[in-house]
Amino acid sequence: MTVVHATKENFEQEVKNADEPVLVDFFASWCGPCNMLAPVFEELSGEYEGKLKFAKVSTESDGEIAEEYAVRGIPCLIVMKDGKEVDRIVGFSPKEALKKKVDEILGSM
Repeated sequence: MTVVHATKENFEQEVKNADEPVLVDFFASWCGPCNMLAPVFEELSGEYEGKLKFAKVSTESDGEIAEEYAVRGIPCLIVMKDGKEVDRIVGFSPKEALKKKVDEILGSM
């Protein structure tokens, strides 16, 4: 599965109006933990195909989206369903820990 790059132009369509829940990664190119998370995020996108959509939002080029969701620290992963925030995970997590958190969130929806 591919990771969608959400911008102010397509955020509503790709995230708010998505048919399935969406895991949105708010990141910046200069952020070390964000760069460590990127390959994990990409890998997980394939494992959750059909269950969870994966999207990335650059806080550098689309800071107003981050502002709208009160993103204060990055990386910040926000789980969205039906256009609303369900949960968030702030900071870097190794793959297995992140997968466990995502499974818990999906299980509670």
